[in-house]
Amino acid sequence: MNRRYNSFLVLAFIAAIVAPATALSADSHGDTALVVTINGAINPVSAEYVSNSIAKAQQSPLIETLVIQMDTPGGLDTYMRQIIKNMQASTVPVIVYVAPSGSRAASAGAFITMAAHVAAMAPGTNIGAASPVNMGGGGMDKTMKKKVTNDAAAYIRSLAEAHGRNADIGEKFVRKGDSISETEAVKEKVVDLLADDLPGLLKAVDGRVVKTAAGEKTLVTAGLKIEHVEMTWRQKFFDTLANPNVAYILMMLGFYGLFFELSNPGAILPGVIGAICIILAFYSLQALPISMAGVLLILLALVLFVLEIWVTSFGVLTIGGITALIIGSLMLIESPEEYMRISLSVIVPSAIFTAAFFTLIVGAAIRAQFRKLHTGEETMIGRTGTAETDLLPGKTGHIMLEGEIWSAAPQDGVIKRGDKVEVVAYSGLTITVKEVKSA
Repeated sequence: MNRRYNSFLVLAFIAAIVAPATALSADSHGDTALVVTINGAINPVSAEYVSNSIAKAQQSPLIETLVIQMDTPGGLDTYMRQIIKNMQASTVPVIVYVAPSGSRAASAGAFITMAAHVAAMAPGTNIGAASPVNMGGGGMDKTMKKKVTNDAAAYIRSLAEAHGRNADIGEKFVRKGDSISETEAVKEKVVDLLADDLPGLLKAVDGRVVKTAAGEKTLVTAGLKIEHVEMTWRQKFFDTLANPNVAYILMMLGFYGLFFELSNPGAILPGVIGAICIILAFYSLQALPISMAGVLLILLALVLFVLEIWVTSFGVLTIGGITALIIGSLMLIESPEEYMRISLSVIVPSAIFTAAFFTLIVGAAIRAQFRKLHTGEETMIGRTGTAETDLLPGKTGHIMLEGEIWSAAPQDGVIKRGDKVEVVAYSGLTITVKEVKSA
């Protein structure tokens, strides 16, 4: 009996210790709001940045919520879905905040906003324009476009319904390309609230109950410390490379470097730099809808510039090269989205510089190889001078040649002092001359 009583006391003691600890764990809240900032297109780097930040938030008991402050024109479907999957699987509440004023959550950004546990917008922002566009070479036929549109519409509707948002408006974003202001978004229950700044946002959502992957959670966010998570230097570097204008410039620099290496074998440095630039350009372009016609036109332009060096075309080849380069550059990336295209302000200077590079710099270098020499033994032949002494067969005398005294021997016969002579051969420090008969 005593043994049973003792066992009961031990169990009661353990329960008294464990129960408060368990209750404390269940009701515990962090003291920090982790903030990540998306300012640009949704690409592989931004997807990695957000996904890593969500993982970091889940690993720290100090993080109460993760805020994605976003201003994006859209981006690639694959990486948009990667971000949304991580948001849906997060045990930490994720707040998407379209800010600051003047920002937008367009295209992929609208999907990400719909997927948030809490969606907010700053004054002077907008959301929508989520119609799918062709991100590969060539256009979509009607059947394929219908399939892609239906898939995107169903996806945004499912995200909206999962978080109690207006699925009909979300579907209009996709099917009609509609876009609405922040006030209309709140009125139509597309987003949850308006907030002027981050502290105001955290105060406004305090006490809200959201459903995370770990179950329902009450937000305790008023007065939280705000910790901004910046991209790593590697992420910043590759995010810069994801810009199509940067990719284009790298590609052109790569062509210049490889051309220098091929025209001057053994230089090494131009070839190494050119190869690195080409590889980085290919990395940047891998996620973009590249047109092979554009690539071929750019290659044709480079061929025409090289031919201009060898062929006298009176500028026709150069004009053709500039035309092919500009058209090819405009066609290089096939996308109706402006942020995915190469800027004309980059294309035109690049075309002019390339034309000048090949026709002036490289052309001058190659023509110099065929220019008549002005120094060395070969340049002596054909020059004329005056005999300073009599020149006898088999004997050496002196001549005046362009202000210099040279040892000379006659080719044949006798050449008298004062006669005009012409150099016909050169050996060491002695030249062979012949008499120049006066007309």
